[in-house]
Amino acid sequence: MDKEKKVGVTVDNHLLESVLLARTVKVDCYLPFEVTDPSQLSLLLINDGQDLVTMNFNEILDELYSNDAVSPLFCVGIHCSADRKNEYGTASILDYKGRGAKAALYTRFVFEELLPFIRTTYAIPSFKEKSYAGFSLGALSALDIVWNHPQEFRRVGVFSGSLWWRDKDQDDPDFNEDTDRIMHRQVKEGYYAPWLKFFFEVGTLDEVADRNGNGIIDSIDDAQGLINDLVEKGYNRENDIMYLELQDGKHDVPTWAKAFPDFLKWGWG
Repeated sequence: MDKEKKVGVTVDNHLLESVLLARTVKVDCYLPFEVTDPSQLSLLLINDGQDLVTMNFNEILDELYSNDAVSPLFCVGIHCSADRKNEYGTASILDYKGRGAKAALYTRFVFEELLPFIRTTYAIPSFKEKSYAGFSLGALSALDIVWNHPQEFRRVGVFSGSLWWRDKDQDDPDFNEDTDRIMHRQVKEGYYAPWLKFFFEVGTLDEVADRNGNGIIDSIDDAQGLINDLVEKGYNRENDIMYLELQDGKHDVPTWAKAFPDFLKWGWG
């Protein structure tokens, strides 16, 4: 383990040998420097932890803590593997190209290997609450895990989420947005958990594709469509859902870095 101390936050780098994923998982833990009662810490898991390194996430946390803008938060960045498109899919349904084949194993990794490792390593038997976030396909994975395990989580952060994930090719003449987008269908067929809160970030330059030709890029269309599905399920658009649309925001780390403080202040301010 390599430890580096920063002002306001301690960054611990771990290598976790996963039996389930049959690989070494790099995990970065961002722990508030001074914690008097670990049981009052909230836990935030973040897919694509390598993007946190790129955006200097520790500096983002330092500034928020120095301004007393967020409550103490234990953040865990989980680095992706080379097989990202299989580990980060939806656990119960493959996409139309058969991607997501290891998503169920990744979900098990989170609950059966990662969380026990964190609790044991830091001697924290339980957290005040747990949340999950991710970027792009990692955001889809985070949302899929939270939605299907609502008893474990309180919030989810979806940054440029791959909410287009579908089990039928859009060029198929029978393709139907309402039924063939996997995450949307899961929400429609799922159950209302009143404690869950949802944060969605999309940039106006996230992509250029416009699948249905309505003049709105797919990433915005898919996010707003999912929000509508959540509202129909019973979630309040103002109290339970935060939608952040960044003008000129792109599908990249600098955009997500710009949005992440808003997410943290929204959830733990």
